[in-house]
Order: sequence, then C-alpha cells, then structure tokens
Amino acid sequence: QVQLAESGGGLVEVGGSLRLSCAASGGTFGRYAVGWFRQAPGKEREIISAITRSGGGTYSSNSVKGRFTISRDNAKNTVYLQMNSLKSEDTAVYYCAARTLDGFDTSTSLYDYWGQGTQVTVSS
Repeated sequence: QVQLAESGGGLVEVGGSLRLSCAASGGTFGRYAVGWFRQAPGKEREIISAITRSGGGTYSSNSVKGRFTISRDNAKNTVYLQMNSLKSEDTAVYYCAARTLDGFDTSTSLYDYWGQGTQVTVSS
C-alpha cells in the first residue's frame, strides 16, 4: 500500500509561483496514476491535473491549463505540480491522490490513496 505526502505549499503573492511535491513510499510508484486535487473553503474537492503511470500522458483542468504543469520522476517516487501565474482563486488545500488504474479520471471516488494535503494561499 502506498503512502503519499505533499509538500511545497505556502503563502505567495498574486502572479507568483510554487512547486508542490507528492512523495510516495511503501510501493512501486510507477504502478500508480496520480492526480492533483484542491479544495477551497465551502467548495467541493476538484481535480486540477493528472498524470499517467509512465508520465507520458497528462491532464489539466480548464482553470489551470497553461499555468500549472504536472510531471513525475518515478526513480524518485515523486510527482510535481509546478504552479505559475497564481491567482487568488487558486487558494485552497492541495491534495495528491493515486490509483492503480492507469489514465485519468475526475472523480475523487476513483482514487485509492490520498495525502494529507498542503495549504496554498495566494494573496492579492
């Protein structure tokens, strides 16, 4: 069973950048597709980006397309989310999640493993 831990969140000004990391332990990370989700206060958790097991395929939601980039290094058991041109509406708790089924899916229920989340706050 894989365990996930996010890091890299923090406070940043509008227009700034952050890079989140999702480190995995307890399993062969290359066997899992990974998604990044976020949840703002009073809102449902939403997927923003995902990547296939090999890293050959990626997905980005319309809200972050062109600003956020997902990547992975299976040798380091880590998935990254590079976030540029941050907006105040990007403020949320960010979670990474993994599943054994390859490909993408926007539903939280189809991901088996979750990290504890990391707070991202974008100030204007």
